[in-house]
Amino acid sequence: MIPILGLIIGLIIGIFLPGQIPTEYSIYVAIAILAAIDSVMGGGVAHMKGSFDITNFISGFLGNIFLAVLLTFIGEKMGIQLYLAAIVAFGTRLFANFAEIRRLLIKRY
Repeated sequence: MIPILGLIIGLIIGIFLPGQIPTEYSIYVAIAILAAIDSVMGGGVAHMKGSFDITNFISGFLGNIFLAVLLTFIGEKMGIQLYLAAIVAFGTRLFANFAEIRRLLIKRY
């Protein structure tokens, strides 16, 4: 129930509070969101398997975001699109986690 409440609050804040992300920061925000979604999906898999640990989740959540943004920043300074490595890694894990959730749901129901 708490995750659904958090989602609703986040949607309300996003819809009704004005604000824009400057163009120069958009890639950082996009990579951070991708890393966050990957962590949430991984947490969902762990929860369904009965091995969810909040400490592990929070450290992975913040660590993934930090590492992805740092990789993007370093790539920008070097003139290389290093953020693509994060997109490939998180995208692959996102689809793998989705497949695992799907298998667990089919097995359960």
